[in-house]
Amino acid sequence: MKPGTIQRSVFSWTVNIRRYVKNGQPLKALELYQEMQNEAINPDKFTFICVLNACASLLALEKGRDVHAQIVQSGCKLDVYLGNSLVDMYAKCGSIDEAYRVFNFMPGRSVVSWNAMISGIVKSGNGKQALELFEHMQQERIVPDTVTFVSVLNGCASIGALADGRSVHAQLRQSGCSSDILVNNCLIGMYFKCGCIEDACEIFNNLPVHSVVSWNAMIMGYVKCGQSDKAVQLFRQMQQEGVDPDSITFLGVLNACAKKGALEDGRKVHAQAIKSGFHLDIMVGSCLVDMYIKCGSIDDACRVFNSMKNRNVISWSTMIAGYTKFGRGDKALESLQQMQQASIKPDTITLMAALNACAAAAALHEGRFIHGQIIHSGFESDVFVGSSLIDMYAKCGSIIDSCRVFNNIPMHNVVSWNAMIMGYAIHGLGSDALRLFEQMCQKGVEIDNATFVCLLSACSHAGLVDLAHYLFESISSVYGILARIEHHSCMIDILGRVGHLHEADKLIKTMWCQPDVSVWMALLGACRIYGILQLGELAAKQIFKLDPENVGAYVLLSNLYATTGKWDNSRMLQQMRKRRHVHKQPGQTWIEVNNQVHTFLVNDREHPQIMEIEEELKRLSEEMIKAGYVPNTRFLVREMEEELKQFSLCHHSEKLAIAFGLISTPDGSPLSIFKNLRVCGDCHEATKLISRIVGRSIVVRDANRFHHFQQGACSCRDYW
Repeated sequence: MKPGTIQRSVFSWTVNIRRYVKNGQPLKALELYQEMQNEAINPDKFTFICVLNACASLLALEKGRDVHAQIVQSGCKLDVYLGNSLVDMYAKCGSIDEAYRVFNFMPGRSVVSWNAMISGIVKSGNGKQALELFEHMQQERIVPDTVTFVSVLNGCASIGALADGRSVHAQLRQSGCSSDILVNNCLIGMYFKCGCIEDACEIFNNLPVHSVVSWNAMIMGYVKCGQSDKAVQLFRQMQQEGVDPDSITFLGVLNACAKKGALEDGRKVHAQAIKSGFHLDIMVGSCLVDMYIKCGSIDDACRVFNSMKNRNVISWSTMIAGYTKFGRGDKALESLQQMQQASIKPDTITLMAALNACAAAAALHEGRFIHGQIIHSGFESDVFVGSSLIDMYAKCGSIIDSCRVFNNIPMHNVVSWNAMIMGYAIHGLGSDALRLFEQMCQKGVEIDNATFVCLLSACSHAGLVDLAHYLFESISSVYGILARIEHHSCMIDILGRVGHLHEADKLIKTMWCQPDVSVWMALLGACRIYGILQLGELAAKQIFKLDPENVGAYVLLSNLYATTGKWDNSRMLQQMRKRRHVHKQPGQTWIEVNNQVHTFLVNDREHPQIMEIEEELKRLSEEMIKAGYVPNTRFLVREMEEELKQFSLCHHSEKLAIAFGLISTPDGSPLSIFKNLRVCGDCHEATKLISRIVGRSIVVRDANRFHHFQQGACSCRDYW
C-alpha cells in the first residue's frame, strides 16, 4: 500500500464486488477481487459468496476451484449460504460430481441447496437423476418452491417423462404454486415436449392473463411438435389481442416459417421484426438468414446477412451452410475466410458446414486446409467433426484419408460408422462396407435407419441384389426398425438398375406408406435405361403430381421418349418445361490442377487452352478408334446428323476435362475429375479406353458415385 493511502475495509471491497455482480459485470467483479488480494485484504464469507456468483455467471470453473481452495485455506466455516454458492457454481459450470461432493458435505441444506443441485443436474441432461433427487428432497421434508417445480418440470420435459410430469402437476395444485406464471409456462412446455398438446392448450386457456412468455411457450411448443401452421396462426392471434412480440417470439415464428417453407409468411414476419426493431437482435437476424435459406431464397438470406451490424458464430455458420445447400461451395469457403478475418472463431458447427462445402465442390485442397484448422482448434477428437471429415475425404475421392480419420476417432458413434460405410458405398466398395457393418454389430453399436440407407446404397453401387433383398427384409424382421420411404427408394433403385422393373413396380404397390418423389424417380431412371415407355410415363405422371417443377423428371422422360423414337413427345415435353420456366441444370465437369479449379461445359470454347485441349482430344480419338472405339450416339437424345452427334459426344464436358488434365499434369500421374450429373455411357466407355492408352489412373466422381478407371476397366464393372 502506498504511503498516505487509506486502507479500505473488507466490507467496502465486498460491497463493490457485489455491485458489479448484480449489474451483470462478473468479469469486473473478479478483477476487483484480484485487486483486493493484491492489497493483502483477507476476504470473508460474504466476499467469497459474491466471487463464487461471478464465477458461476462466467462459467469460470477453474477460477471457482481456486476460490474454493482459498475458502478451505482461510478456515472459513462451510455454512448453508456458502455451501449453496459453491453448489450453484459447480452445477452451473457443469461439474456435477464436485457439486454433489459439496452438497453431501454440507452440515445443513435449505430449499436453495436442493434447487441448485436439481437445476444443475437438469442442465447436464440427466432428467432421471433430477427426478430421483426431487423425491429424496421430499423424503427429507424440504418443501419445494416455484424454482424447484420449474427445474423438475424441465427435467420431465427433457426425458419425455409424462407420468412424472403429471405427478408434479398434481403436487403443484396442492402446493399453492399453481398460479405462478413461470411454473405454468413450464407446464405448457413440458406437455408439448411429451406430446400432450391438449393438456398444454388447457393450461394456456385457463391462465387469467396471457403474458408474452405464455404466448412464446405455446408458439415454441407448436413448432417443436411439427405444427408450424398453428404456431404462425397463434402469432397472429397474439398480436390481435394486443400483446407485443419479443425476440423469443420472433425466433419461434421464424422457425415455424422455416420448417414449413412458408416464404411469404416469413417475409411478413421479417417486416414486423423491422417495424419493432427486433431485426437488429443478433439471434433474430441469424434466424432470418436461416428462414430464408430453408424457404429457398438464398438472395434474401444474403441481403439479411449483409445488413447485420453484428454477426456471431451462429450467423456465419448459418450462411456457410446456406451457400453449401445452394451449390455455392466457393462462396461458403470464402465466407469462412471472411469470418476468421473478422476474428470470429469457428466452432464445430462452422467447421462441419465448411467441410460439407468442400465435399460438395470436391475441393480436396481446401478440405485438407480446414482439417489442419480442426487439429489446431482441438476439435479432431469430436466424433461429429470426424464424421464430416470422413464424408469430405470420401466425396473428394480420397477414401484412404477417410479410413485414416475413422481409425483415429477415439470414441465412435453410429454417425461415424454410417459415414464410413457410405464412403465405401460411393466408391463401389460393397464388401468393405459390409465388413464394417459386421464390426459395427460386433461392437454392439445401435443400428439406425441411416445405417440401412448406407448399406443398401453400397449394395446398389456394387450390384449386390440378393444381399440387398436380405438386408431390406431384415430391417424390420431382425432389427425391429420400420422400413422407411428412403429404404424403399434404395431397394427400387437396386431392382431398377438390374432391370427387375416389374418387381420394383410391385414393391411400390405394396409399400405401407405413400411413395414420394425419390421412389418414382428411381423407377423412372430405370425405365430410361431399359427403354420401358409405359411404366416410365406412369412414374413421371406421379412425380409431376407431387412436384410439378421437378426438372429431373422432365429430362428423364424426354430422354426416354427420344431413345424410344418418340421425338414429337420429347420436343413437346421440352417446350412444356421451358413454358413453365423449369430450368435444366447444365452438365459441367471440373478438375483441380495446381490448386486451381477448371470448369468445363459441353462444347466449351471458353478455356484459354482450348486449342491444345482439342489437339489432345483429336489425338485420343485416333488412338481410341484404332483400339476399336465406336461412338455410341444412343446417349445423345437430340435430333441431329450422325456426324454432329459424334462431334458433340467428343466434346462432352468430362472428355474436355480429361484432355486438359492430360496436357497439364506429368505423365503417369493420376487424374481426378468431378461431374455434377451422371456420367453418360459413351464417356464411360471412352474413359476406360483412355486410361489404357495413356497408362494413367482416372478417377471420376459423378452425381451418383466414384468410378476408378485403370488399364481399360472401371471399378463399377460397367454397373452404375
